Amino acid sequence: MLNTTVEELVKGFESEGNQETGDYSRKLVEFCCSKALSGMCERMGDMIGDGSFSRFTFDMMLAWEIPSSQEEEAYTESLGKEKEERRKPTKAVEEQDDISLFYSDIMPLLVDNEQSVGEDAFVWLVSLVPLAADVVNGRFMFETLTATTCYQLHFPAYDMFLKEIDKCIKNLQNQAKPKGVELADDEYILHFDGTATTQRVVRHIGGTSWPGLLTLTNYALYFEASGVVTYEDALKIDLSKDIEHTVKPAATGPWGAPLFDKAIVYESPELSEGITFEFPEITSSTRRDLWLALTKEIMLMHKFLSKYNVEYPTQAWDMHSRTILAIIRLHAGREMLRMSPPEPTKFLIFALFYEVPKGDIVLEELAESLKKDGGGYQCKASSILRSMNISHPVVSTEEIKAVRMEPKSASGLDENISQLEAAVNQAREEAREINVAKATTECLKEEGIGESVLVLMNLLKPLGDMLPRLNEILSWKKPLTTLAVIVTTMLIVYKEWVGKAIAACLLWIVAKMLQARRRRLHEKCNEIVVETGGSDQTMMESIVSAQYGLITVHEIIQSANIIILKIWSIAISKAYKHANMAMAAMCGLAIMLSVIPFKFIIMAAILYFFILTSKLGKLLESDQGNRRLKEWWDSIPIAPVRIEDKDKVAKNI
Repeated sequence: MLNTTVEELVKGFESEGNQETGDYSRKLVEFCCSKALSGMCERMGDMIGDGSFSRFTFDMMLAWEIPSSQEEEAYTESLGKEKEERRKPTKAVEEQDDISLFYSDIMPLLVDNEQSVGEDAFVWLVSLVPLAADVVNGRFMFETLTATTCYQLHFPAYDMFLKEIDKCIKNLQNQAKPKGVELADDEYILHFDGTATTQRVVRHIGGTSWPGLLTLTNYALYFEASGVVTYEDALKIDLSKDIEHTVKPAATGPWGAPLFDKAIVYESPELSEGITFEFPEITSSTRRDLWLALTKEIMLMHKFLSKYNVEYPTQAWDMHSRTILAIIRLHAGREMLRMSPPEPTKFLIFALFYEVPKGDIVLEELAESLKKDGGGYQCKASSILRSMNISHPVVSTEEIKAVRMEPKSASGLDENISQLEAAVNQAREEAREINVAKATTECLKEEGIGESVLVLMNLLKPLGDMLPRLNEILSWKKPLTTLAVIVTTMLIVYKEWVGKAIAACLLWIVAKMLQARRRRLHEKCNEIVVETGGSDQTMMESIVSAQYGLITVHEIIQSANIIILKIWSIAISKAYKHANMAMAAMCGLAIMLSVIPFKFIIMAAILYFFILTSKLGKLLESDQGNRRLKEWWDSIPIAPVRIEDKDKVAKNI
């Protein structure tokens, strides 16, 4: 590929001093691969068609994973042991008839006996050539593509994916432009539906319905209503405007009745009513979900460009190119995995990181890398699109020079990518932790209203046990105790020891939490057992009662149970990290309350409240703090709740 010798490559590599920064073999592989890839971007389209690009880059990933002879020997030895194990007779052969139909769809991808590549090698390659994935969401996409192959990428799947990308680009290029509109120079069709070869798209206006063709570009939505002979002029919905417009799922049907949950509605301050499109489908709502995700992605991309002041056309087009490629990859992934279509969010950039915890930090790093890069290397998203006949918009020489360009390392990697990858890895770990914590709450959401009430009553039982004692004090059943409480309360108020009293209570709670941790209650209390007293209500009566307005009450009770169980997890250190944070916060609050006079704290709280509700407070308001608090709360797991019949428990005893 480079028309040079290995000795010259090694000499060039060592002259740049990169062998001192880490693994010599892997750094040399990275250096050679970046040199070879730098000249392939211009003819990538032809190389994908004949399979030479996929074979070449797949071998690069294999070389990156096993860069030295020692690692190759270890791999060969492990492969030999694996083959030896396969020769042993097993019962798996007899059970082949029970394989799910889903696996028959991907079985041709699994019969390859060649080596497979892992996630790190895949992400390294796409950091050089962002064709198969973008470095921002490469790890999320790799997990989705390889979920059925034990998170290993095989060559047939990789080759098919790249060819599907090429096929998708050619298919979009052949699509006719919307009637009656002129697309911008950098506007390209990304998805369409409602043609003779696709399923219908229906626009609802009040009680009337109009079938037609819906087209999505990187700037707008276009709907062409079906006429008698041909389509009418397209209705344009501009998604690039910097306004508070939204798109959300909706239920619709004949005469405007909300019967089918298969529609989206676009709402904007410029419109008196929303624009509704329905995607009729027999079973699921996958079409609607796809259009919803793609439309949101375009809106979020323009919001991103506006929020982070991406001014230069080359930088804006680079972000457009990355978004275009992300949508094309999603189409290719859906074609490759038809039996089980992947989740659209995992393939898209903005839709993913507007939902993932710490996603705003990733987007900030993305904006910084976008501004610093400025087209400093060949194999970037815009170059890939240009090699596939999607031309770059015309940009003046002065605009190109105005963009600040950062030098590249010898391995071909942008120096800003390391910071971006660090932010992505942090967001990924946070997402995993929150998903684990959210999984612990799913059991409560599946309970009925009666069971939810029972759980709430049992969780509040400790508070109920305190009511008789409080009643004894208030009713003077124990005069000495009542007098002691009165004297203590009056002394605290008179001496202005309210802050110190609250601090003492907080420290007492911390002491109880430490005591619970020392007694290892978080290990002993794996689940909370709620006993029932049996129920005489029939199933029909339960259904009828549920139909009479208890759904809202049910949700409130479930939320209350989750809140109490999360607090319980913190109290007994079931959520160890969160318990440390809560104890540290309470200790800090206790110190603050004990040092600062409480009346000043009250004054500051009142002042803060009035400032917060004023216009100045709304201008200074930031959603980042609320987002961090929500992410922290969502990441708290709860103890599982098991409900048992009281009579059965008594029999077991």
